[in-house]
Amino acid sequence: MFTKQELEKYAEVMFWGMRKARKHPFAPGDIVLIRSDLSCIPLAHELFRKFMDQRYYPVLRITPPEEVEKTYFSMAEDFQLDFKLPGDRELYSHLNGLVSLLGPESLTHLKDIDPSRIGRFAVAKKYLRDILEARESEGAFGWSLCLYPTAELAAKAGLTLEQYKDQIVRAVYLDRDDPCFIWENIFEQTRRIKDWLDNMDVEYFHVLSQNTDLKVYPGEKRRWVGLSGHNIPSFELFLSPDYRKTQGVFFSDQPSYRSGNMVRGVTLVFKDGRLQEARAEEGEEFLKRQIQMDEGASMVGEFSLTDKRFSRINTFMAHTLYDENFGGENGNSHIALGASYADTYSEDSSQLTPELKQEMGFNDSALHWDLVNTEPKEVHAYLNSGDVLTIYRDGQFTIADV
Repeated sequence: MFTKQELEKYAEVMFWGMRKARKHPFAPGDIVLIRSDLSCIPLAHELFRKFMDQRYYPVLRITPPEEVEKTYFSMAEDFQLDFKLPGDRELYSHLNGLVSLLGPESLTHLKDIDPSRIGRFAVAKKYLRDILEARESEGAFGWSLCLYPTAELAAKAGLTLEQYKDQIVRAVYLDRDDPCFIWENIFEQTRRIKDWLDNMDVEYFHVLSQNTDLKVYPGEKRRWVGLSGHNIPSFELFLSPDYRKTQGVFFSDQPSYRSGNMVRGVTLVFKDGRLQEARAEEGEEFLKRQIQMDEGASMVGEFSLTDKRFSRINTFMAHTLYDENFGGENGNSHIALGASYADTYSEDSSQLTPELKQEMGFNDSALHWDLVNTEPKEVHAYLNSGDVLTIYRDGQFTIADV
């Protein structure tokens, strides 16, 4: 699959991403978890070597293979779905870093499982995500994740395995002598765009495409984030809006694989933040079960735009990590149903308590599901001054100099 040199570059980029995602520097003795699918072991091994060389404490955990996961969800009783593994809380409360390596061998193995069972499991494990979010807010934790090519991913994307691998090589800049240098340059360019956006006093953003007419209200004390090192690759810039005010229609033309189900052609209609209507050309029943997962699952936790000048992803990849960063001819805009991100709070995110989140309209949910629109579009910023600026057109931000 990957050459030795490509694997070494990939591990170096993931190391860069994990460090970039943490506010405070890593140090010898830090505990770093590598969470890996079986297919990703070659990359996991390279990362393990790097972490050992840095004198960290690397912990390797293999994600259950798809057939084991299917058995679990087929057989588990409610008390087993709710089970909290002894030791997980202690480990997560001391983690300094996490790299997740994703290489699914099946995307549809859970298609016959009742979605409410998967939702119950997600709710039961949410406490671990809350622990890591709190540690990240304190600057004690950084995470990153990436994708590894598999025959299943390639088949679902309509590509050969070699074509799929080549998309990853291009997207992560593994075909360049120094990929981390490229990522640092993109980091600086996107920082200028985020500063430009953050300096606008915006009442709401209006997204217009052939099938989307959506108003997103950023709310108070928000900032744009993205290219933080969390996802490799990552070209999207996003914020967590005030979920209580979202208005209009959003259409996702890009298919989405989730929990063993494929959903395509999603139309969502919002009024005063609440989802009034949810339709899908395919997978509608699964969509409706997902948005019933908990109270926040039917509301918007993220609004995002991707600039095609940075993203070399130009085809459907059958995985959200790549599809939410699609560049192509028109870039993309996407929203996420469910959980918001604390790091989009413009002040000290460690002070963003559950009570303050609720007060400021940060959505809370066990769900976080990105749904992507790749149609030609314009995005207008309606400022509190009464002025209107076009911030996004022809797949890119309209800022003059990046």
